[in-house]
Amino acid sequence: MTRRIVRTIVQTSTAALFTFIVIFFLDRHYRVLPNAIHTYLPTHHHGSVITDITLKTCSSLNPFSSCKLDNNVWHRVEKDLYLKQSMLTSAYLHVQRKREEELTSNDKVVIDVTVGRLNPSKSSESLDSDEKWEPRPGGLWLKRSSKRGASDSKAAVTAVDVLFGDDAIEARAGWAMTGSTSLLLDGGSKFHAAHITVRRGAPVEAPKPVPRVRENGRFKIMQLADLHFSTGVGKCRDSLPGGWDEKHGGKCEADTRTIDFVERVIEEEKPDLVVLSGDQVNGETSPDTQSAIFKYAQLLIKHKIPYVSIFGNHDDEGSMSRAAQMELIERLPYSLSRAGPEKIDGVGNYYIEVLAQGSSGHSAITVYLLDTHAYSPNERKYHGYDWLKKNQIDWFQSTAKGLKKAHKEYRRHHMDVAFIHIPIPEYRDENLTLVGEWKEPSTAPVYNSGFYDALVEEGVMMVSCGHDHVNEYCGLKSTEPDNKPALWMCYAGATGFGGYAGYGGFHRKIRIFDFNTNEARITTWKRSEWGEDTGKKIDELIIVDGGRVVAPMQG
Repeated sequence: MTRRIVRTIVQTSTAALFTFIVIFFLDRHYRVLPNAIHTYLPTHHHGSVITDITLKTCSSLNPFSSCKLDNNVWHRVEKDLYLKQSMLTSAYLHVQRKREEELTSNDKVVIDVTVGRLNPSKSSESLDSDEKWEPRPGGLWLKRSSKRGASDSKAAVTAVDVLFGDDAIEARAGWAMTGSTSLLLDGGSKFHAAHITVRRGAPVEAPKPVPRVRENGRFKIMQLADLHFSTGVGKCRDSLPGGWDEKHGGKCEADTRTIDFVERVIEEEKPDLVVLSGDQVNGETSPDTQSAIFKYAQLLIKHKIPYVSIFGNHDDEGSMSRAAQMELIERLPYSLSRAGPEKIDGVGNYYIEVLAQGSSGHSAITVYLLDTHAYSPNERKYHGYDWLKKNQIDWFQSTAKGLKKAHKEYRRHHMDVAFIHIPIPEYRDENLTLVGEWKEPSTAPVYNSGFYDALVEEGVMMVSCGHDHVNEYCGLKSTEPDNKPALWMCYAGATGFGGYAGYGGFHRKIRIFDFNTNEARITTWKRSEWGEDTGKKIDELIIVDGGRVVAPMQG
C-alpha cells in the first residue's frame, strides 16, 4: 500500500513537472498563460517594453510641420537632437511602448537598435526570419520580434534615451549605448553628435558600497573641485604649459585632458572616497547636462570608487536644475549623494558615515556636505555670492549634536570634516596661518551667516572648498585670545580644464586627505597635472593629530 502511494506521488509530480515545462515553453512562443499569471513570472518586465522607435524632424520655416507625433501612440524623448542650436531645424526621438501584459499578437518588441547608413543584416540571416532589421529616419535601424517570448527576454528594450558629444558615455546600471555611430542628422559636425542609448530588461539596482576604513586603519578622500565638464569634449581654458596644444594635434580638449589627469591620480593614490565639491558641470557649455555628468560618474564607476557630490554656481546653468541632477545622480552606481531634507534651503545638504575597519558598525569619520547655492539674492546690499542659510546651519548643528552619542561609542577618536563649494568669509582672514598658494582674492560671500562658528562649536576639524580655482592653500584659524588652533580651511585648487586658471602659472590640482584612524590623524597634500612637481605630494601637511586640530610643524 505504501509503495503504491509513493509510486503515485512520483508519477503525479513527474507529470506536473512535464506539464509545467510544456506550458512554459508554449508561453514563451505563443503566450498561453493568462496575463494575471504571466505578470508574476520571474522573467516578466514590470513596466513597459518598447515596440517601436522613430525620429521626427520639423522646421521653423514650415508652420505646418510638427515635431510631435500622436501622443496617444507615441512618447517623445524630450531632448531636441540639435540641442536647440539650430535656428531652423529640430528633431526628436519618439518611442511606442506597452506594458507586457497588454501586448497583442500584432505587436512586435524591439530587441536590438543600431545606427548606420547600411542595413546591418548579415548575409547568413534567414530571409524568413521573424526578426529583421527595419530602417527608420536618421540612420536608425531596429530589430523587432513578434515572438511572445521576446518581451520576456533579456534582449527586450525597455527604455530609450539620447546622449550627446563625440565623447558621450553611459553611466547608468543596465544601460548601454548602441555603438559608436551617432544619428545621421542634417548639419553633421556643426552640432553635437547624438547617440542612442537603451536599457534592456528590468531596471538594475545600482551598487551602493558602504564606506569603511581599511584594515590598516587608513582611509583616503580625493577632492575633485571645479571639473567644469561640457557637452562634448570642451575647450581648454588657460592651459599650461605653453605649446602643449601644438604638441597634441593643435588643440586641447578640456574634458579629455581632465579625465586623463583624474584617472592618473586615482591609479596612483587609490582613494576610498571621492568628493565632488561643485561645478562638476560647466553649465554655459552643457546644453545636455546629463552627458556631462555621466563622464565623471563613469570614470569613478569604472574604478569602483564611491563618491559624493554637491553643487556649485555653474552646475545648474545648463539643461537641468539642481533637483533634477541630484535625482539622476542618486540613482547612479557608487553614488552616495543625496538631496537632503526638502525643507532645508538648497539641494545636497547631507552627511555620510565612514565605518571603522572590520565588521564594526561604529562610525570613524563623518563627512558633512552642504549646498552653498550660487549668486547673492540681494546684489545691491551684498555683492557677489550667496551664503549658507540659517536653516542649513541649524540642520547641521542639530544633526551633529544628534550623532555625538553614537560617535562616543567608537573606541578611538571620531573625526568630523566638511565640504562646501563657495568658501565662507573666514577664508579671507589675513591672519590665517597659510600652507600653499593664495593666488586670487577670495570670493567668499559678503554676508557672514555664522557657519564658521557652527563648525568650531560642533568639533569639525577641517572644511574644504573649491570655487576660487587658483587658490590652493590650507589656512588655519585660531581662537582668540589664547591662539588655540580651531579649524583648518582648505582650497582644493581647480581640477578641470574647462574652467579658468590664468593666474600666476597655476597648474590644475587635486587635493588628497589621508585619514589615519589609529593615530586620529589627517594629512593632506595636492597632486599636480603638470610641472616639476608632477608625481610628488605637494605641500604635505598634518592638520589633525591625536584627534586635535594642530598647527603646522615648524622647520
